[in-house]
Amino acid sequence: MITLLAFIVAIGVLVTIHELGHYVMARCCGVKVLRFSIGFGRPLITIRRGETDWTICPIPLGGYVRMLDEREGRVEPAERHLAFNTQSVWKRIAIVVAGPVANLLLAVLLYWGVLFSGVILVKPWVGTVVPQSIAEQSGFRSGDKLLSVNDSPVSDWQGARMAIVEQLAGDGRARVGVTTSSGGRAERLIDLNARPKELDEALSDGNLGLMPQRYLTQIGALEEGGAAEKAGMRVGDRLLSADGKPLAGWESWVTLIYNSPGKTLKVEVLRDGMPKVLAVRPTSIDHNGELIGRIGAAPKADDAWNGQLKYQHRDGFFTAARHAFVRTWETAWLSLKFVGRMLSGTASVNHLSGPLTIADVAGQTARIGLASYLEFLALISISIGVLNLLPIPVLDGGHLMYYVAELIRGRPLSERAQLLGQKIGFALLAMIMAVALLNDFSRLFGG
Repeated sequence: MITLLAFIVAIGVLVTIHELGHYVMARCCGVKVLRFSIGFGRPLITIRRGETDWTICPIPLGGYVRMLDEREGRVEPAERHLAFNTQSVWKRIAIVVAGPVANLLLAVLLYWGVLFSGVILVKPWVGTVVPQSIAEQSGFRSGDKLLSVNDSPVSDWQGARMAIVEQLAGDGRARVGVTTSSGGRAERLIDLNARPKELDEALSDGNLGLMPQRYLTQIGALEEGGAAEKAGMRVGDRLLSADGKPLAGWESWVTLIYNSPGKTLKVEVLRDGMPKVLAVRPTSIDHNGELIGRIGAAPKADDAWNGQLKYQHRDGFFTAARHAFVRTWETAWLSLKFVGRMLSGTASVNHLSGPLTIADVAGQTARIGLASYLEFLALISISIGVLNLLPIPVLDGGHLMYYVAELIRGRPLSERAQLLGQKIGFALLAMIMAVALLNDFSRLFGG
């Protein structure tokens, strides 16, 4: 219910703001608005206010503002000056652009609210480096404290990660200045120019193999009936070695288990101050066509390290506004870059997300807290704004493309050309939505 409610609120708010942008600009330009609809399908609720029907429809995947237009029905001569199609091309451009701009401004407002009211941030400290990951191959070590990305200072984990991804999106390289665990200064170079697949994955989800949290080589929880429990492991056991080789950290243990499906391992643990040897046989699991090992054990968190990570941050009124604008711009620009990479074939369409993923993340962030949920709304609002500005017919960017062509030619495109564009646009959107839904099912249900 939390997930469903969070999703409905998110879509309702974001669509309403988008359509309000169109509505307000249309009224400012003197255009008559016949209907303001949230959702699609047969109206469930209709309220008449002035000359506009305000409706709520059952399919909550969008909305629309229907304006008086000679191309869509008969217009009385006395109202012709109120029709959308009779307005100057600059007014039509303003009305079309107002929707995406409203979404971007909403993101600025949401970010400003979070930053001004105060937010819990995570220090840019590296607690865990995943074995064989991009981060490990780039020289990162547990205990590194991130100072800068390409000489620009970073102060929190999310800002550091975004800065790294933005640099990678630019030229495939990022220089990260760090303070090492011994207190010295060093630079870690992430260079993915010759590794397009890893660059694609890094840009899609920001996953480089770095985590701020740190875990001990100690069992924190066991799955009932799992391989670890069957082998005699207990909560509190400290892992010492496997097959005679010392374990450097929990990540090394995970890698060993992952690569040992069905293989019996001799594991030495420390229990109540005494060493004990156990025989552990990881269960074989099919993961995307590959057999991997799993034992059903979770690590104990390093409370001493993790307790230092979070800190309270609050910006002043104007500083919060400036940071909100910058963050919105950087996120929008990064989204555009990623779209460009998908169109050029250098990024996989497997990273597209649809309504199921949005609903899932909405529920997760709502459970974390209001600030996380508001930041999620800001991110999706930016995505909606950027998506609608793409030059695809039926989207706002498609209409904008027609009007720019009209400015260049000195006259509108023919109705036939516009109709053909609409058909192509619908086909492209249907294809994109189909891919996004398939990706959703694959992520959420393992398909």
